Amino acid sequence: MQGLHLYDYLVFLCYFFIVSLYGYWVYKRKKKASISASHDYFLAEGSLTWWAIGASLIASNISAEQFIGMSGNGFKMGLAISTYEWMAAATLMIVAIFFIPVYLKNKIYTMPQFLHQRYNGTVAMIMAVFWLLLYVVVNLTSILYLGALAINSISGINTTFCMYLLAVFAIFITLGGMKVIGYTDVIQVFFLILGGLVTTYLALNLVADKFGASGLLKGFHLMMTHANDHFHMILKRNNPNYIDLPGLTVLIGGMWIVNLNYWGCNQYITQRALGADLKTARSGLLFAAFLKLLMPVIVVLPGIAAFVLYQQGDFQHAMLQNGEVNTDKAYPVLLNLLPAGLKGLAFAALTAAVVASLAGKANSISTIFTLDIYKKKINQAATEQKTVVVGKIAVVVAMVLAIIIAPLMGIDKKGGFQYIQEYTGFVSPGIFAMFIIGFFWKKATSNAALFATIGGFAMSIVFKFLPMLMNLSFLSPYGFSVPNESGVFEIPFLDRMGFVFAICIAGMYIISMIENRRGVSTKGLEIDHSMFKLSPAFTAGVLIVFGIIVALYTVFW
Repeated sequence: MQGLHLYDYLVFLCYFFIVSLYGYWVYKRKKKASISASHDYFLAEGSLTWWAIGASLIASNISAEQFIGMSGNGFKMGLAISTYEWMAAATLMIVAIFFIPVYLKNKIYTMPQFLHQRYNGTVAMIMAVFWLLLYVVVNLTSILYLGALAINSISGINTTFCMYLLAVFAIFITLGGMKVIGYTDVIQVFFLILGGLVTTYLALNLVADKFGASGLLKGFHLMMTHANDHFHMILKRNNPNYIDLPGLTVLIGGMWIVNLNYWGCNQYITQRALGADLKTARSGLLFAAFLKLLMPVIVVLPGIAAFVLYQQGDFQHAMLQNGEVNTDKAYPVLLNLLPAGLKGLAFAALTAAVVASLAGKANSISTIFTLDIYKKKINQAATEQKTVVVGKIAVVVAMVLAIIIAPLMGIDKKGGFQYIQEYTGFVSPGIFAMFIIGFFWKKATSNAALFATIGGFAMSIVFKFLPMLMNLSFLSPYGFSVPNESGVFEIPFLDRMGFVFAICIAGMYIISMIENRRGVSTKGLEIDHSMFKLSPAFTAGVLIVFGIIVALYTVFW
């Protein structure tokens, strides 16, 4: 039943006060120990522990699009959608081993700063403006709007009012700075995981009860029996969901670009580790990788359980919207079956996920605007205190813009997870090409970077709309085009990203070699082979993560 009981509100208020009071306590301690006002506010320099970094990474990453969108995809396509989570765990290890040492060695605190240091100010400024637009128009709006829709579906509270409440709560946390965000995220993740596991427990038990059995393992076994097609990680070409997850591409193709760009070249994410030393940062990323391995249990299994129950005649009306099945309703439908008190815990988990993501994104917007635009172009003489004040104003302005823009974007019609993946996917290949070449090839030039940035975006647009101009069925025998719902052959999203990335790499190499021959100078980063050395404990952790991933793909191939 939709709506919250008094016990649910009490549980939620308990969560709210714990997070708020703890955040305030961290803020007061931070003020006494602050060394550099701006670096402390934006990066929590040197004060986040490995467990705070890891928890903050997950809290910032997991939001309504995972709880609602990935559960909906679990209902629709099954366990295969878990590839976004499990491949992210592998990616975090790559970032910890190769990316983070480069950032820390060169004292890089923002992504535009990296581009300025490696290429030039023009590339850095173009990308700073672009990232601000992307974060506000795509990420912040989608997190806010999807979060409000999800909370509305559970509580019955007006969607617009939910947006206001989420924004105010997130602003309250964000204004405390990166340290407050990092440490409150530990509590957010606790509620997120606990509430998520409660929902999974309910879902598996419901499946077991439906077939006259009992117990979690029995429920899981029944799910695998009655929805066997939902437990394959690698989809075949005749699968209707192949266009979203095209076979082996999730292991050896575009999925790597999605994840490496997100976890390694994204201010929103890397900011958590940039204020720490290398050992702490790596440990935090390792902890986050283990948490990512757990996420499908929380966000995907409930969706598959809802599918099994739906096939058995449950939720027939609850899943409908405008006469059609809306898979994004799978998770809220399950939450509405929770008893009083537990529903409040799950409600708090969902709210925690949304608020943590909003706070992390708003802080990154503030950091890029203040350090890379305001401090460099508007007021170079700004004091530390003035810089922090401008950063706080940027947080409020970004959130207000998101509230205004969100209802106009059609996010609910497109599907939250797909909305974010589609729009960020237009730029991910070019950005990642620019970063990866810039890291490890000193001859890469600024014009080559501009080609990857602008040309990569243009090529993504071309590949997206190419099926409207020509029939791509000739690519079908090679596995590079499949018919969509309208019967038009198009290149799967992840494969498009792979093609664009390859073209960007080739283009950057050609442009750089031509300019090198003309004597164009380049600015390489400081790289020492010793900084990639791993400790025995970290190496063991990496091997365990990869071992678990290999086992999961082997079992559920």
